[in-house]
Amino acid sequence: MSDGHLPDDMSGESTDGADDRTEPDGGDASETESESSPAETESRTEPVDADAVDSNGGDGATEPEPAATDTDDAPVDTDIVDNEHVDTDTVDDEPVDLDDPRYYLNRELSELAFQRRVLHEALDERNPLLERTKFLAIFTQNMDEFFMKRVGGLKQQMDAGVTELTPDGRTPEEQWAEILEESRGLFRDQADCFENAVRPALAEAGVRIVDHDAVDDDQRAALREYFESSVLPTLTPLTFDPAHPFPFISNLSLSLAVLTRGDEDGDGEPDETKFSRVKIPKNRPRFVDADDPGARVEGRESATLVPLEQVVEANLDLLFPNVEVVDTSLFRVTRNAEVRRNEEVAEGLIEMIEDVLRQRRFATVVRLEVDDDMPPEVRELLVDQLGVDEAEVYDRSGLLDYKDLFDLVGLDRADLKLDPWTPQVHPRFANLDPDRPDELFDEIRRGDVLVHHPYHSFTNTVQTFLDAAVNDPDVLAIKAAIYRTASDSQVIESLIEAARNGKQVAVMVELKARFDEENNLRWVKRLEEEGIHVAYGTIGLKTHSKTALVVRDEGDEVQLYSHVATGNYHSETAKTYVDLGLLTADRDIGQDLVKLFNYFTGHSLHEQYRKLLVGPENMRDRFSRLVDREAEHARAGRDARIVAKLNSLEDPEMVKKLYEASMAGVEVDLVVRGICRLRPGIEGVSDTVSVSSVVGRFLEHSRIYYFENGGGSKTPQATDEAGEAGEVGDEADPEYYLGSADWMTRNLDRRVEAVTPVEDPDIRAELEFVLDTMLSDNRKRWVMDEDGNYEQCRPEEGDPVVNTHRRLMHRAKESVPEEEPLTEHTRREPAREPSVDLEGTFTDGQP
Repeated sequence: MSDGHLPDDMSGESTDGADDRTEPDGGDASETESESSPAETESRTEPVDADAVDSNGGDGATEPEPAATDTDDAPVDTDIVDNEHVDTDTVDDEPVDLDDPRYYLNRELSELAFQRRVLHEALDERNPLLERTKFLAIFTQNMDEFFMKRVGGLKQQMDAGVTELTPDGRTPEEQWAEILEESRGLFRDQADCFENAVRPALAEAGVRIVDHDAVDDDQRAALREYFESSVLPTLTPLTFDPAHPFPFISNLSLSLAVLTRGDEDGDGEPDETKFSRVKIPKNRPRFVDADDPGARVEGRESATLVPLEQVVEANLDLLFPNVEVVDTSLFRVTRNAEVRRNEEVAEGLIEMIEDVLRQRRFATVVRLEVDDDMPPEVRELLVDQLGVDEAEVYDRSGLLDYKDLFDLVGLDRADLKLDPWTPQVHPRFANLDPDRPDELFDEIRRGDVLVHHPYHSFTNTVQTFLDAAVNDPDVLAIKAAIYRTASDSQVIESLIEAARNGKQVAVMVELKARFDEENNLRWVKRLEEEGIHVAYGTIGLKTHSKTALVVRDEGDEVQLYSHVATGNYHSETAKTYVDLGLLTADRDIGQDLVKLFNYFTGHSLHEQYRKLLVGPENMRDRFSRLVDREAEHARAGRDARIVAKLNSLEDPEMVKKLYEASMAGVEVDLVVRGICRLRPGIEGVSDTVSVSSVVGRFLEHSRIYYFENGGGSKTPQATDEAGEAGEVGDEADPEYYLGSADWMTRNLDRRVEAVTPVEDPDIRAELEFVLDTMLSDNRKRWVMDEDGNYEQCRPEEGDPVVNTHRRLMHRAKESVPEEEPLTEHTRREPAREPSVDLEGTFTDGQP
């Protein structure tokens, strides 16, 4: 492992030209998972100087990267939150108390810091216009999930009277208050970006988002006709008066608050003003073409678009005839998603999840967004009826809900987008005959295969592995752990086909995967209808491992083929999430997976594993030992370094371990997408620690762990009684691991996780290249200081621009054989970027 700088012959970039590409990303959001996180739902940044963007804003994945110009070197700071500065003057004079709250950043505020970095992709004028537009939508999606999960959870703690302090010394109420205030600035920046940058730029490009008042008479007539025929029948006005209770407001729905006044008794005197709520229908396009209201935006090159809520507002006389419409204003409600039931007393997991879904619909309101010109009496009514605190009310300008800007990504405007990316055929699988499934297993037995999405095609790798197992007559059994999968999952269909082919099939489907419960429930019922053994999850634990096992009869023995990965068996998110997977015929890993799958369908979790790190059994202990071993190497004067690429570093004990390693002299480089409690650069505590975050075209979701282990010096080390693989007592070779777990308390203690060692030298070299590239990135990487603030890296003038995603796209394309065999069975990925789903793009969740 190098020190983070690539040698010249590995850069893959020239030094002439300007950084004319851009890379926003899209995910959770969140695996970003939905539980954080979204994905996840990972700090913030101010707008950067615009510079050399191509006329098409392309992202030349297959071209050498250009050198920076003098417009690229202005630093961009992002203040994360009001974190207390650590006074390091006393560190050298007093024993360091690593439990001191000063040494820990706040989890929630760190996640908001990630959302600022996401928002910066919309603010960054170097990015193509529709990519900036997409990030405005991603930011809204992420913040919605953040309020539903994290703010909702804090409100529950406050209501329960919880006063326990977090590791950084805050009460739930203090966190809640800081989150609400920090979010206001983010929402203001988002609205300002849309109104003063993105919207005018779209208009200049021929895509006009206009107010209804700005359309001409012909357009107004067409919009009214469209409203009457296609929108009005879907509307249901709900009035609040003595005869009608206050209407239920569904989560994240966009609503019009309408004040009307009539003369019901006919005495010529106006009646009292009445409040009605009109829900803007989600099943109608949010942006209506003023020239052709029934047409879809997708595929158009230009359009004049009017927000649907303004079309409704302009035609309320058809909905409220014979009364005066006094005022209209928009509002939007966010409800708590932290609805739980005691698993120990639930009649069954399926019934419990169905009940949670019902309760979530009526959960407590945690945020109320309103038009900034809403009448005081309407605002007061909403606050009172919805039971929200004044601090939870957000006065918003602009669109109020920006998620539907995703629709504009479908415009046929290549000049406003990144160059499309098609995941590539894996070179190890390029020449396999789809009619000879045994060839794939021969290839895996020849040597481990590293799969890297979205650079490698999910269809050509993971799906091909499963399909080979389905069609190979020698395969006896297939087992898979499903956390999230597509609504039209080919993975599930393949498992069903395998059962029909007479193979033993066992599937672990985690019903508690946040916001995917309904989808997973549907698949569970479908699998059970096919007679497949299905496990729903585990009482008290959530199964988050990404694993599959194929059992194959090979004459003299039964061979095990394993897939251990960082990402879900989800063909769509595999096109935008960066994930790794190891396909291996390693007997020890296979036997470990046999134990793990027996636990899923049985009830007892093994404590001993040959190679895998399995949470919650041995994972925390093994990671702690690996960090401690590096500290021992450093104290003995040997090479000691830790590089960890992960989504979140939240667990206080792991942070403490890293502090101890740094104090012993270990070099620690952390690439953390989102939440990070650790403060780098504190004198005497974390001098040797760096924290980076890469936010770009794809959502970074993979987890890689590297331990230098003495640098291959073969120097004798202190031994441990266990002497397990990868622990003190082994040969001093560097070690790599990849898998599903972050260093979060939930991953280490409350989830079933699987992390595998990587032993193949070629794959280790590839992981080294990935980590070195990320630590050399000067286009999309952010570096944290000791106060939790981030600054975006900028190339010096004349330096090659290192963009992680572009470089790895180039590398994947270059590795494909010149002539890919084409057959009628060859599957093809669409040559476009799919829209990002709610699974958590750019959230700090648990994908």
